Amino acid sequence: MNHDANRPFRWDLVRPDQLGTLLDGTRPPDLWFLDELIDCAAKVLARSGDGEIYFVGRSADSVFDFLSGALAGTDWAQRLHQLPMSLGAVNTWMGQLDQQETERLRANMSASGLTPHRLARGRRPAVFVDIVSSGGTYECLYGELRRWISDEREAWDVVRRKLRFLGLTCRKQTSPNTFRWQQHAEWTEEIPASAIGNVSVDAGVYSYFADRQTKLTPSFARWSWADPNVATPDHGQRTRQALAEAVALVEAGRNNRDRLVKVIVAEPTFAEPWLRSAVNQLR
Repeated sequence: MNHDANRPFRWDLVRPDQLGTLLDGTRPPDLWFLDELIDCAAKVLARSGDGEIYFVGRSADSVFDFLSGALAGTDWAQRLHQLPMSLGAVNTWMGQLDQQETERLRANMSASGLTPHRLARGRRPAVFVDIVSSGGTYECLYGELRRWISDEREAWDVVRRKLRFLGLTCRKQTSPNTFRWQQHAEWTEEIPASAIGNVSVDAGVYSYFADRQTKLTPSFARWSWADPNVATPDHGQRTRQALAEAVALVEAGRNNRDRLVKVIVAEPTFAEPWLRSAVNQLR
């Protein structure tokens, strides 16, 4: 049995005509993390390999919102996708997905434009972006994609070269003993080494995005995938305050393109034509 997509409701913040009076009574958001966010967003774009960018779950929502504003009106505007899912309980205490959960997950991924057929035949790679600690979410996502590709009988040797995993990691002093999540993940040996990348983020900002920031949508774990209520907008005070912050980040993206470009041009990949083209549009 195939399932229709069931995704958490999220407002279109680039064209926010549906917001009405939702922001009335909210506090002006404190974007204390903006400088770090600009640096992070620029590196995500520069290290995306000219791909379709999929923001996994909710942790990197602020990067998605900022880039949505910055890239509005450019050819890159349609390259940003959200992939709502929480895979933390897969392969751990709840075990593998059952058939219905697998079908629902695949329906939701398809709604984001992500299918084995497109991966095999599309021109651009799929680049996944998420806050990473141990890499457990990426391991689960990779495993589900691998099984889906096999079920659809697509050419794995073709698809494996079109997958990219970009981790937003907590910035620490580097040393030979520094923990690097990809070095402890066996599945990363099945794809090219260049398919794994990282962007380090200030510890305070990392903690805020990963643990303390109020998100626009609830966590979308496997037990919620069949819940039709997730498609209903929440107008509670906490959500409206989160909405105010997200709207401000989209606007900050529009107003800080020059600062974004300044970081991008310092990246080694700026020598590549696709990134130069993106920067020309940002300018």
